[in-house]
Amino acid sequence: MRIRLARAEDSAALLRIYAQYIHSPVTFEYALPTEPEFAARIGRISETYPYLVCEENGGISGYAYAHRQAEREAYQWNAELSVYLDAAASRGRGTRLYRMLLDILPLQGVRSAYALVTLPNAASERLHASLGFRTMGVQSEAGFKAGAWHDVAWFVKDIAPHDAAPRPLLPVSRLDADVLRRILDTRG
Repeated sequence: MRIRLARAEDSAALLRIYAQYIHSPVTFEYALPTEPEFAARIGRISETYPYLVCEENGGISGYAYAHRQAEREAYQWNAELSVYLDAAASRGRGTRLYRMLLDILPLQGVRSAYALVTLPNAASERLHASLGFRTMGVQSEAGFKAGAWHDVAWFVKDIAPHDAAPRPLLPVSRLDADVLRRILDTRG
């Protein structure tokens, strides 16, 4: 198994994984994006945040990424995390990918990590609890998908001190390459 930063050319493989969720309430997106749209998403997110893929047995078995949690500038020290795994992937991939994100994000200056999970989702709820996330709140009937209204839970984890006057968020591309490589090698 190898974990590395995603590239735009990974879009077809990542889309095959994402397609496994498109007709479920795991994602609130109704239609599967096109490959060019998905490649553009990878590129846009990767400009600032880590976007990771898990490779094994000659293919990609999962991916996880961080992205901006909210638009206003004062939110820049927060990140929202997402993870998608191939249904055939062995257990533990989501935990490894999330741990890497949680190691990288503080180096960028992120202080709090968030996740939004459609309920019920026992596997995702266990993942977040095992990594020290706490439930921040539940939005009742937040989205309509697959013929029903669904609640979503917000999870949060503080990953760095909330000190006064933090420096602006550092894009992942500006992190020390050796430090980033060590994180990916250690966790992968």
